[in-house]
Amino acid sequence: MRTIFRLLLWLGGALVALALAAAGLGWHLLSRSLPDYGERLALAGLEAPVEIVRDANAVPHILATTEHDAFFAMGLVHAQERLWQMELSRRGAQGRLAELFGPAALPLDRRLRALSLHAVARAGLDHQSAETRAALEAYAEGVNAWIEAVNEGARGRGAPEFFLFGEGLAPWTPEDSLAILKLMALRLTGAAEKETRRARLLRQAPPERLEDLFPLNPDPGLIALPTFAEAFPGLDFPETRRAEAETGPERLAWLEGFFFPPQGFEGASNAWAVSGARSATGAPILANDPHLWLSAPSVWMLMRVDFPEESAIGGTLPGVPAILVGRNRSLAWGLTTVGMDDQDVYIEQVNPENPGEYRTPEGWARFMTREETIRAAGGVEERVTLRWTRHGPVPPPDLYDLGAVTPEGHVAALSWTALNVEDRSIEGALRLMRARTIEEAEAAGRLVIAPAQNVTLADGAGVGMIVTGRAPLRRADSRSRGRLPSLGWIAENDWQGLRDPGLNPRSIRPRSGVVANANNRTTDEAFPDHISFDWEAPYRIRRLEQKLNAREFHTKESFIELQNDTVSEMARAVLPLIAADLWWTRDEAVGDARGDRREAALQKLGAWNGEMSEHQAEPLIFAAWMRALTRRIAADELGELFEAVEGPRPLFIERVFYDVDGAARWCDVDKTNREETCPEMAKLALDDALDEIEAAQGEDMSAWRWGEAHRARHVATPLGLRFPFDLLVNIEHETSGGDHTLQRAQTRGRGEEPYLNVHAAGYRAVYDFADLDRSVFILSTGQSGHLLSRHYDDLAALWRVGEYIPMSMAEADVRAGALGSMMLEPAE
Repeated sequence: MRTIFRLLLWLGGALVALALAAAGLGWHLLSRSLPDYGERLALAGLEAPVEIVRDANAVPHILATTEHDAFFAMGLVHAQERLWQMELSRRGAQGRLAELFGPAALPLDRRLRALSLHAVARAGLDHQSAETRAALEAYAEGVNAWIEAVNEGARGRGAPEFFLFGEGLAPWTPEDSLAILKLMALRLTGAAEKETRRARLLRQAPPERLEDLFPLNPDPGLIALPTFAEAFPGLDFPETRRAEAETGPERLAWLEGFFFPPQGFEGASNAWAVSGARSATGAPILANDPHLWLSAPSVWMLMRVDFPEESAIGGTLPGVPAILVGRNRSLAWGLTTVGMDDQDVYIEQVNPENPGEYRTPEGWARFMTREETIRAAGGVEERVTLRWTRHGPVPPPDLYDLGAVTPEGHVAALSWTALNVEDRSIEGALRLMRARTIEEAEAAGRLVIAPAQNVTLADGAGVGMIVTGRAPLRRADSRSRGRLPSLGWIAENDWQGLRDPGLNPRSIRPRSGVVANANNRTTDEAFPDHISFDWEAPYRIRRLEQKLNAREFHTKESFIELQNDTVSEMARAVLPLIAADLWWTRDEAVGDARGDRREAALQKLGAWNGEMSEHQAEPLIFAAWMRALTRRIAADELGELFEAVEGPRPLFIERVFYDVDGAARWCDVDKTNREETCPEMAKLALDDALDEIEAAQGEDMSAWRWGEAHRARHVATPLGLRFPFDLLVNIEHETSGGDHTLQRAQTRGRGEEPYLNVHAAGYRAVYDFADLDRSVFILSTGQSGHLLSRHYDDLAALWRVGEYIPMSMAEADVRAGALGSMMLEPAE
């Protein structure tokens, strides 16, 4: 027995030793790719020595003496810290994700490949200026210099994730950077999806009901929409349900959302600025917080770059050689998404006698086609034929649910401004980075086609805001006006080119001294000069306007406070509507458990000020009530189509409870013999909400907390999509705020975790012209994308509580507490 015990002890010790050895070897291999911030490298292609100082927060300060070397070093630093993130974005733009994730990702690759983002980017290189091409080429040289250093120096393949995949790293090219910018444009548009969603809903709901669901319409003449199916008399449509794709494992659904965001997650942001006349110091101040999907690492990376005649610091997008949001020594700029209607879906009739042709106003024309092979891990290959019409690519029917609105014998084509090969948006970004006045920035903005952005500006003398991006030039007699899929053979539906960017809304040095944007409507022009029919709900801009006007003079500190404001003007507007009857009418059920619980919840909400604090129960009760109320009111009428509008819809609720144009009819359940009222629906929905919360957080209402349900989850792809690795690599913490607060913390609104915070300000900054080196910024995670780096998540704790780090370019500030100084020297 003793011998057996010794043997088992010996075997156990051996297993522990082997496990420790394996862990040590794994740590050694993975940590090899951690960058050395004090390293000296001799690199071919450099023109002169470059110093890269990592300050105390790991923000790289690139001190270059030539333009070429500045962009070269940007590429090298991005590759050092975010190589896997760059590769994932590049493969997404190329439609080559299945090579990494296997056959389950083939449907996603089909959609991405059909859009031809990378091919369009390659063709677009010929339309860039010589200066822009030189920047793109220098950046690519820097990325490739690091890839070569990784390969020659056994630096752990460049990032831990590369150990999971056998695919090698191809050299970086200038078109890769252009393609990533187009991929960002794809993530920031939802126009085509909105068209198909309206068309799907119009097949079941009358036009006036659609105006209730989507009430924001700047053109009152378009209240009565046509019934979509009337355009195709006698033709059959597919079943009215969401097109089923081979979604594969659930984790790939998250990956799909990374490239094709769900409705309502196309992009949102806040930006505002005051001139010296409205600041306590007499100098302008600008604040900006772009809202994008939360990921680990963050979408953004902080960086400072010195050029021969200018220096810039701010947020960069790994893979793109530009400071996209930030400041230089004379100008500050912030971005918010316009929401421009930059896409149209065209229904093309296929020639029944020749499937290689489609109908045009002049007769039948041949599809443009290209054969490509999509490869998947495991040796799987799939041959696809990519088709284009004169309007654009023909995507698979599962993209944007196009199949559900395309009758038999037809295909859907996508027109999109970002597919214009003459797009010089990258040049606009490069010029903006070095502009010194608002007027120079305005000129740079005219080069942008997509993504369309509101650019808030400040220089030493004033503030301004311009809308950049070129909208489609639609005919005034367009039948669909871009709100529904258009018939491709009707000439009046065709675009007449792109709109002159000089016609975009702008406000340069206004007398008021204040500019602001929260993705709200920027023009009152009617179609076709309207820019969009779909704007962000007005609650954030109301709050912003209210707070900016509440004091005569502002400071950097008041702007920081405003960026972290968590009061919901939506809750303040909607709660009195839905709760009024319940507050002021005696509840006969008081005395039983459900009635008492409902009364307690109503008392809490009655004393609530609308602050979406993570520590309170009231935000959770209200958010769950809003979600349940939408379901109670709309699900019976929309049936399976309810999933197209699921989630809290406050503008819809306002319209229904105010009974605008008879919208209160939604409260009547059409499957019963009696006529239900809106207060009845509100009561039932409140019970639904309380049941949901009780199941998740227990019966004790005093212990309910918004933060427990409203956790920010920064997901690392792909490890963060698999258990148990998600526990190690995802960054997760409780947060305040909500869908309509200035501190935007947008919830999923559906699924098993409907209150999860998945879309927020990954970058916040306040630029103070009283002393630009006292400006501040912050990132949602950390600078490094390396899982083993202490800078992977070190800024997340500051971001969560609304704190910032210095945004100084002063040498003493940069070198104080610096983590290291990396020297790049030309190879002999």
